[in-house]
Amino acid sequence: MQPTSSAPGRRLLAVSDLHTGMSENVTIAESLRPTTDEDWLIVAGDVAEVFADVERTLKLLAGRFAKVIWAPGNHELWTTNGDPVEERGQARYDRLVELCRGLGVSTPEDPWPVWDGEGGPVAVAPLFTLYDYTFRTPTAATKEESLAQAHEAGIVCTDEYLLHPVPYAGMDDWCRARVAATEARLAAHDPSVPLVLVNHWPLVRQPTDVLRYPEFAQWCGTVLTDDWHRRFNTAAVVYGHLHIPRTTWYDGVRFEEVSIGYPREWKRRGHPKGLLRTILPYEAPHER
Repeated sequence: MQPTSSAPGRRLLAVSDLHTGMSENVTIAESLRPTTDEDWLIVAGDVAEVFADVERTLKLLAGRFAKVIWAPGNHELWTTNGDPVEERGQARYDRLVELCRGLGVSTPEDPWPVWDGEGGPVAVAPLFTLYDYTFRTPTAATKEESLAQAHEAGIVCTDEYLLHPVPYAGMDDWCRARVAATEARLAAHDPSVPLVLVNHWPLVRQPTDVLRYPEFAQWCGTVLTDDWHRRFNTAAVVYGHLHIPRTTWYDGVRFEEVSIGYPREWKRRGHPKGLLRTILPYEAPHER
C-alpha cells in the first residue's frame, strides 16, 4: 500500500494503554478528539484497571468518535481490591463486552466493522488472544524455566497476581482457546477485504526484542499468531502493551504500536508519534 496525500478527510485513528486510573492520563484521554465528525477510533486495550474507569473513558470516547473499536488489554481484566465489579477471568471479559455493547463500542465478539474511507474498504478486526509464555527467555527450554528466571530477576508481570484465567486451568489454556476461535474466524473472513488486525499484545515476537527487561516478553504474546499477518490479507496491525510507540514493518506489513503509557514514561520521552495514530489513510513514509 502506497502513502496517500495529507488532504483532510475522515480518518481511522488508534490509541492504546490510556491507563486512566492515573489522573494525569485522564487529562490526556479528555483531550482526545476526532479531526472530523466521521473519524473512527481504535482502542487497543489497557483503558484502565477499575471497571468504572473503563466505563467512564469508553463512554467519553464513544460520544466523540463516529465509531469506537475496542480490544481488551490485560489491565481491564485485572480483578483489583476495591473494585465493586468482582468477576474474574472469562466472566470479567464478558462483563466488559456487555459494557461496550451498551455504549455502541465494537468488541472482539461482534461483527467486524468495515471502514470505507480513504485506504479502504478494510475490515477492522479487534482480537483477544492473551499470551501463553512461549516468548520465553533466550536460555529457557520450558515455560516453567522461563518463569523461574523471571522471578529470579525480579521481573514479574502483575498479571500473575491480578489476572485470573478462570474457568481455564491456566493463562496458556485460555490463550490457546482464544487463538483457536479467532483463527477460525479469520479463516472464514472474505479474503478480498483486507484486515486491520487490532490486538493488545503484539502478534509477532520481534517488537519485544527492544524491551529493557527481556524476561517480560513472556507476558507479551504467543508464537501461535506469528504468521497471521502473512496468512490473512492484512493492511496493518495495531497493538499496544509494550509502551514503546513506533512503526515497524514485518514481511511487508505495517505494525503500529500506539501506546500512551504511564506518566513516568511519556514525561520522559514525550509523544513522538502523537496522541492518536492515523492508521488510514496511510500517510507516513516507510520505516524499517
